[in-house]
Parts: sequence; C-alpha cells; structure tokens
Amino acid sequence: MTASYTAMGSDWDEIAAEAVGHERIVVNMGPQHPSTHGVLRLILELDGETVTEARCGIGFLHTGIEKNLEFRTWTQGTTFVTRMDYLAPLFNETAYCLAVEKLLGITDEIPERATVIRVLMMELNRVTSDLVALATGGMELGAVSPMLKGFEIREQILNVFETITGLRMNHAYIRPGGVAADLPDDALPQIRELLRTLPPQLDSMAGMLTGNPIWMARTKDVGYLDLTGAMALGITGPVLRSTGLPHDLRRSEPYCGYEDYEFDVITDTGCDCYGRYLIRVHEMTQSLRIVEQCLDRLAPGPVMIDDARLGWPADLTVGPDGLGNSRAHIAEIMGESMESLIHHFKLVTEGFAVPAGQVAVSVEAPRGELLVHAVSDGGTRPYRVHFRDPSFTNLQAVAAMCEGGMVSDVIAAVASIDPVMGGVDR
Repeated sequence: MTASYTAMGSDWDEIAAEAVGHERIVVNMGPQHPSTHGVLRLILELDGETVTEARCGIGFLHTGIEKNLEFRTWTQGTTFVTRMDYLAPLFNETAYCLAVEKLLGITDEIPERATVIRVLMMELNRVTSDLVALATGGMELGAVSPMLKGFEIREQILNVFETITGLRMNHAYIRPGGVAADLPDDALPQIRELLRTLPPQLDSMAGMLTGNPIWMARTKDVGYLDLTGAMALGITGPVLRSTGLPHDLRRSEPYCGYEDYEFDVITDTGCDCYGRYLIRVHEMTQSLRIVEQCLDRLAPGPVMIDDARLGWPADLTVGPDGLGNSRAHIAEIMGESMESLIHHFKLVTEGFAVPAGQVAVSVEAPRGELLVHAVSDGGTRPYRVHFRDPSFTNLQAVAAMCEGGMVSDVIAAVASIDPVMGGVDR
C-alpha cells in the first residue's frame, strides 16, 4: 500500500507516527529549497535517514532561450545565451561566438587583442563562479563565514566586469567577430590591483575550510563517484577531475590560444566532495595565473574583426549612461555619411547572413564541458542552436552519489556538483 504525507513544518513526529508500518517515505526536497542551487526538485525515497532512491525533477526555470535564438539575429543571440548559466555568462557568450565564427569561417581572423580579452574575462569569470560554488556550499553545510568571505571577494571582480562591460552579470560583451568594446583606461589598473589583493583573500577563505575537521567530516568520502561512473554518465569538470583524470578542454582541445598559456590542470583522487572542493580552490589560483599572462599579452590593436559586413555594433564605448555608440560614430552616421547610416541600420535591424552548415564547439566552463551545436540555413537568424550544458549532464550523478547515503549527505553532494538551473533548463 502506498501512502503520501504533506509536511508543513514542525510536524515530523506526527508524520513519523502515521508512517509506522510503511517501509519507505518519499520526501520532496525543493524546488524551493536553499540547498538545491536554484529551483531544482529532488525526490528522495528514504528508509529512516538513509536515501534509497534519488531522482531529479527539472524544468522549473525553463526560459526557452534556445528557441528564442531562432527569432533573433546572430549577434542578438549573445544577449540570450549569456543568461543561461548566469554564474558563467562569459563562457556562454564565448562558446556561442566561437560557433558563429566557425560557421562564418573567420576563426583565424579574430583580432589577437580580442582573443586575449576573451581569455582574461573568462578566467576572471571562472574565479567568480568557483567562489559562489564554495561560498554556497559552505553555507549549506553550516559554514557561514566562508560564504560571507566568498561573496565579498566576488564583488571585487564584479566591479571590474562593470567597468569593462557596463554590467555585473549578463554582459553580452563577447560578440561574433570580437568583443563589444575595448578595455576602458581604468580597467587594467583595477585588474592589476585584483591580482595583488585576491591571492591572500582566497587563502584566507580556504583556510577556514581546508583541514577543518567539521568540514572534512561532512565532505570526505561523501558523494563518492569514481572514474568509471563519471565516464559512464558523461560527467565533466571538477567532478570528473576529482577522479584523477586531468581532462580539461583548455589542454586537450585548446581554443582562444590556451595552448600558449602556462597553467596546471588540477586533479584529485578522492572521488568525493572534499576533492571537488580542493580542485576549485586551486583552480582559482591557476585562473589568476592565466589572467596575469593575459595582461602581458595585451598588445595594442582592434577588438573587432575588420569587416564592415560583420563588425556590429560599429563603435561602442562605456559612457556615463552605460554602453553605447561613441560620439564619433554617431556624428558620422547622423551628419557625415548617408552610406554609413544605411549600413548601420541594415546591420542592426537585419543582421549578417551566415553560410548554411552546422558546427559543434566546446569550451571548458567552470562546471565542465559546455558544447554548442549551431545550425545555419544561410539566413540572418540561427536555424537551431543547442547547448550541452555541464550542469544538466552532471545532475545525472545525483543518484549515484546519494543513494545509500544519509539525507544530510545529499546536501554536500549537490553542492559539490554545483548545478546552475539556468543552464539546466535553458
């Protein structure tokens, strides 16, 4: 016989009394729950406090982004994709733009300065994403101080993003052909100051958890998933590297010139939540190492492809009211050149045509392999764009990590996966 119970808070004793005689009890954890990293629903079948079955329920944050892309120009697509994994917007933008550029056949024509800026922004974004993973994971297991410290550090990097793109999240800064605007004059000093002040702050945050006996008791040998299981489920990112496999697309399939940067692929052999925590801690140090190399590589030059048919918008600057066309460009199209005005109007309203074909491009996002499959029918709008988001794939590991463990271990396991539901539902 199957029975269901609705818990309204503070009535577990009554439910337990009624449930006597039933072997299993099913608990819905979420979709509104502080430990599910967004609107994720976990259906847990329990035998006492032991999880006998764990299933994921998704779709509560569906935005229809992939479908919306079919009704926008290729450039406008960046405004949509940046909102998928909202903790790693610059990776969404880069993967999408690399796919569009591959369809256009202009991959090798992207200005060097634009490529270096892309790498710089992605690695700073990787740090902010990992900080949220560690901060929220700490909070969910009762470590409030690392949470406060993590978000405090993240705010400093978001200030730099705001200086460069005009926004702290959802930037739409990386565009097909390059980036929307060059780095403003005050960006480089801010980044150099970050490189000076962030390492001791990151060490301070990690010092609260690494070796902490309570933290280790909650994460060591918890959420176990070995290499065989990870490969069978298609898991990537820190969860895969915690099995000892040094798989990182920046090394195995380099893009954006990553083959020319010096950095270490961080791995661990614990196959558990603690190993994934350690990987993210050391990964942030390697990202700052790459950012420092980016500053040394930033030679003067254009940041958008020198092709008037593709370089949209024409000339953006960050002004007091945000990102917009420069005064010089406005003066030209409004008062000097009718041809420039017509070209600008058609490029913005119609967009550029992309040759028919299909491509698949992958980047190493903070949560794992982010793949874009883009299809063009030769028009000015995508025929189909599909994202293989690592959060969606990695969530398949919830059952393998949690079944047979305690309810409290579910919190640690989900936190170590660090899913972002905006990327899962799309």
